[in-house]
Amino acid sequence: MWYVSTRGMAPRVDFEGALFSGYAPDGGLFMPEKLPQLDRETLCRWSALSYPSLVMELCALFIGPELIPRDDLNDLIHQGFSRFRHREVVHLSRLRNGLNVLELWHGATYAFKDLSLCCTAQLLQYFLEKRKKHVTVVVGTSGDTGSAAIESVQGAKNVDIIVLLPKGHCTKIQELQMTTVWKENVRVFAVEGNSDELDKPIKAVFEDVAFVKKHNLMSLNSINWSRVLVQMAHHFFAYFQCVPSLDVHPLPPVEVVVPTGAAGNLAAGCIAQRMGLPIRLVTAVNCNDIIHRTVQHGDFSLSETIKPTLASAMDIQVPYNMERIFWLLSDCNSQVTRALMEQFERTQSVHLPKELQSKHSQVLSGPSLCSQVPRSCPDCWADPRNSLRDLSPGEKGDTLYPNEEE
Repeated sequence: MWYVSTRGMAPRVDFEGALFSGYAPDGGLFMPEKLPQLDRETLCRWSALSYPSLVMELCALFIGPELIPRDDLNDLIHQGFSRFRHREVVHLSRLRNGLNVLELWHGATYAFKDLSLCCTAQLLQYFLEKRKKHVTVVVGTSGDTGSAAIESVQGAKNVDIIVLLPKGHCTKIQELQMTTVWKENVRVFAVEGNSDELDKPIKAVFEDVAFVKKHNLMSLNSINWSRVLVQMAHHFFAYFQCVPSLDVHPLPPVEVVVPTGAAGNLAAGCIAQRMGLPIRLVTAVNCNDIIHRTVQHGDFSLSETIKPTLASAMDIQVPYNMERIFWLLSDCNSQVTRALMEQFERTQSVHLPKELQSKHSQVLSGPSLCSQVPRSCPDCWADPRNSLRDLSPGEKGDTLYPNEEE
């Protein structure tokens, strides 16, 4: 399996190359050169798997056995999930009227990032030990990615991690999770500005290919393909849990509501769709609604400011994984993707071509839930089921994910 940049100007790499990268050298994001297509037989077989085994099967499609033999890969994935509090790792709670909630919060930091980062860290350690290498991980965060990334590599002898958090813009518990880890390989810095502003110097660093190579730098934000790869399992697992039988023709669709910030989980869902999973994706954002405006109106442009909300991990106006979605929906057209993203970087404003906007509308829909969050929170304590129903009224078979950040 080879990986190419969404902007088409960088050499292709194997999984190991994509794992140890931040941005591609041309500023794009790595994606599989060709997506495998899953037939009904494969989906039926996967539907009986546990969550860790499902992650294993997905990873095996994208990581060649010449890089990690299948038995080793299986051990790494199961070791990554060994510390989760729930015996199923991920659990689907069935509420009323066909609404379900996928519980992705049973990891060490209570953030769904624990799921992808615990696996990514295992894969990282495998290659580092094999190659006898050392890396420095650079992470920008508005909360949950930072704490989950630190948890995944703290104490590792061949990994140093530097986390930048926006001062005053994280929840208190996530700030404490990051700043109270007393390990020699962990460095955490609070910086002025919001999470989008601190991403700019990080991207500038990764554009200096010589500097990155000299200091063995990499990222564990969702610009890293491994993060998106593991997150695809959320969508497959949710689908299999919601659909009682795969013997019907055609397979019934399931609507998946994805609260989103940087769109990593959304990109994972789009890839799962392309591989043959019959899901409909619904984006849920707060008032920092660039994804909503992109999906509904083709307006991929920054607002004047980021507005602080109760869902601080979603307070993002530069959802960099939308670049992966643009690439997918333009039929892997790197020229179109590069032109869109370079214009966005110059002007902070792009209006999608009609054909591309139409494809977004077919694949995604995007309600904004920002005004409902404060109203619904008090109800949550009285009746969690009613609260969730208020947040996301939907059709039978809906699945709601917890919120995401980078």
